[in-house]
Amino acid sequence: MMRAATLSSFGPPEVLEETTLKEPQAGPGEVRVRVRAAGVLPFDVRVRGGWTPPFIKREFPMVLGNEFAGVVDQAGEGVTAFAPGDEVLGYSVLGAYAEYLTVPADQIVRKPADMPWEIAAGFPGNGQGAHMALSTVGVEPGDTVLINAAAGGFGTFAVQLALAWGAGTVIGTASERNHDHLRALGAVPVTYGEGLEERVRAIAPDGVDAAVDAAGPEALRASVAVAKNRDRVVTMIATEEAERLGLRDVAGARSAQRLAGLVELYTQGKVTIHLRATHPLAHAAEAHRDVESGHGRGKVVLTVD
Repeated sequence: MMRAATLSSFGPPEVLEETTLKEPQAGPGEVRVRVRAAGVLPFDVRVRGGWTPPFIKREFPMVLGNEFAGVVDQAGEGVTAFAPGDEVLGYSVLGAYAEYLTVPADQIVRKPADMPWEIAAGFPGNGQGAHMALSTVGVEPGDTVLINAAAGGFGTFAVQLALAWGAGTVIGTASERNHDHLRALGAVPVTYGEGLEERVRAIAPDGVDAAVDAAGPEALRASVAVAKNRDRVVTMIATEEAERLGLRDVAGARSAQRLAGLVELYTQGKVTIHLRATHPLAHAAEAHRDVESGHGRGKVVLTVD
């Protein structure tokens, strides 16, 4: 048996409870990973509250979590690229809030020896999300890029990635208490909220070349207003407003190749993750409250001893 943070129903954070489940076994083409850390994403929060996209089965008990880092302890039939003992990070749809999970072997990559478990657990979700969003809008050398909600787990990664890809100026929106954090990342901070369009134009009078939103409808509308080309504006959360505005969707999907590229940037010192908080598996509900608050900077991670 293994420990896991499970849902027996949808609802507030309190529906997350630590229970015991039967350990999964690696099937053909799969590996089983002994999880050391799992990232907590807004996606997880939405599913816990009852949002279930078509690729998620509404079955209980449900184990959330779709980004993780850990050690391979089983390799299924046909798996040759990984063996028990390999330290890896990877992604799934569900299942990471547990001591063990099984995933296809093409959804993991090797973890650098010097990468902390908590940092590694944040790359497969927030890192790949930022990569897909910025790839969709395109980042050219010298571009001015606007990142809304730049101090969060996704935004912090997006700021660093845009700069690593050659952006000349990255404007990041955040509350004033997070402005020093954004400056340390290399971004020009502005306060979000009413008057955002005017504050961005004070920095970029001719507008921004590309914009990525993770704040919501109001910030998305401001992004469109200051963008030179609305085809280079995307949102991670305000999908209904994006549809109303006729904006494109974020393109692409998570892949081992995409993840490996991000890990390489980490080894080069160009991207990392700021940890807002780490919580033990038994405190998954507290971790969800932290993420759901919409405040604070950086990434929230569950640790699995």
